Amino acid sequence: MTTTAPAADARLLGLAHYAARGVLEHVLARRGVTFLQQVALRAVATADAPQAPDDVVTQVRGSLKADPVDVRATLDELLAKQLLAADGAYLRPTDAGRELLAAVGAETAPISARIWGGISAEDLAAAGRVLTLVTDRANVELAKLTA
Repeated sequence: MTTTAPAADARLLGLAHYAARGVLEHVLARRGVTFLQQVALRAVATADAPQAPDDVVTQVRGSLKADPVDVRATLDELLAKQLLAADGAYLRPTDAGRELLAAVGAETAPISARIWGGISAEDLAAAGRVLTLVTDRANVELAKLTA
C-alpha cells in the first residue's frame, strides 16, 4: 500500500516549523536561554561586521517578525547574562556567548542529522525553492498589511 504525502500548505509548514523549533527550544531551555535570545546572539556572533543594537533589532525583526521592543529587551537580557558585551556603539559576543552557541550547535547537530538525514538533495532543493517563494510572498503581504 502506497501512501501519498500531503500537499504542502500553511498548516504543514507551521507544523514542521514548530516541531523543529520545539527541539531547539528544549535544548536552549536547559541552558537558560530563550529562542529569541539565541537568535539575537547568533546575529551578533555571525555578523561579518560589528553590529550596533539597531542593526541587530532590524535583522531579528526581519527574520522573526518580532516586536522591536522585545528584541531590545532581549539584547538587554543578553548583556545582563554577559553573553553579549557593549564595545563602544557596537555589540560583541563574549567568550561565554560563543561557548553557548557552540554547545547548542554540538547538541543539536546529531538531532538535525537525524531529522534531515535521508532526504534526497533533489527533494531538499525543491523544498528550498518552494519555501523561498512562500517566504518572499508572505513578506510582501506582511508589508502591505503593515504599511
